[in-house]
Amino acid sequence: MSLDFPQQLDNVLKNAKHVLVFMAPNSGGDAVGSAWATYFFLRKKGIESTVVVQNDEKVLEKFSFLTKPDDMIDSLAGARDFVLAFNTELNNITNVRTERVAQELRIYITPEKGSIDPRDFSFIPAKFKYDLVIVLGCRDKESLGKVYEENPDIFYEVPVVNIDHHSDNDNFGQLNIIDITASSTSELVADLIAKIDVKIIDENMAESLLTGIIDATNSFQKKNTSPKSLRIASELMGKGADQQKIIRYLYKTQPLHLLKLWGRVMARLFWEDSIGLAWAPVYLEDFVQSRSNPTDIPFILDKIKENYSAGKMFMVLYNENAGKVRGVIKCASSEQLKKVASILEAACVGDTCEFSEDASDTTEAGQRMIEKLKAQMIANE
Repeated sequence: MSLDFPQQLDNVLKNAKHVLVFMAPNSGGDAVGSAWATYFFLRKKGIESTVVVQNDEKVLEKFSFLTKPDDMIDSLAGARDFVLAFNTELNNITNVRTERVAQELRIYITPEKGSIDPRDFSFIPAKFKYDLVIVLGCRDKESLGKVYEENPDIFYEVPVVNIDHHSDNDNFGQLNIIDITASSTSELVADLIAKIDVKIIDENMAESLLTGIIDATNSFQKKNTSPKSLRIASELMGKGADQQKIIRYLYKTQPLHLLKLWGRVMARLFWEDSIGLAWAPVYLEDFVQSRSNPTDIPFILDKIKENYSAGKMFMVLYNENAGKVRGVIKCASSEQLKKVASILEAACVGDTCEFSEDASDTTEAGQRMIEKLKAQMIANE
């Protein structure tokens, strides 16, 4: 008899000593909740774990009411050693020393006999210090953005567990736990942990998971809320998760700088009815006056999406630097997101796609992008 997902995951974890946990960049409550809970679950099982958090300052600020992991990193620098190997079969090494000279680290090697043949040297990457990777809520490896681009080898040299609720997941792991009926990755993780060992769920894990479910379902108001979502949420509250506290922090206490930025953006929001696009330019002055920065753009996109229920696409553009405009887009469906990314030659990052355009004016750049979208989408209807 084949094992179910909780049994398969439990078997994989039995051999793990140090797990690296990834979540999508531009992370919302679902990504944070599932990652935080996974970290505490692994620690309670006696497994060392580390969470990769990109743009961690904003994440930590928004979800500061949750107990955060002790071991978080924003890159994989130092994740593996490199070995300088020397064949001593014909000539032993009697001494090794190092010296720093300007921007160099020099290694001095003393052979037992004569000179050294360069062919006796080899440069070998050592194993990664992590023996298991868990990726949460990502449709594909590329959704991880920069951390994947800089470290693709780890996803081929270390076993990968892929846990997600998106229907278009690429099944890129050696173990793929995909449940498209789940409202969120947090709901899926909660179900997995409960089936492995329900007693292990403590208040920290329960509160993290309930935060993810509430954020993903807009406090159980979205269509993705199912009877199972409500049952799991109830069980998490029974484990100590405080629903009212979570709602208060998520929806009632937005930082002032975010509300100021949102107010400025709302004043110039545009609607393209023919393609169902709500979009807005964000100027440098908006960031300065509201004391915000481009890492707050995902919040603005979420707000636009909440206020335009008829929208299919939601776009914000801002000046990345002189002569360069950055665009970030969210869509109502993952299929639409892929279509938009293809038309605009944009890169998918988590649940957004991003692109850069050579332009100095964000409004003009936005109009050009809209014309591209109209030309392709209306023509294909």
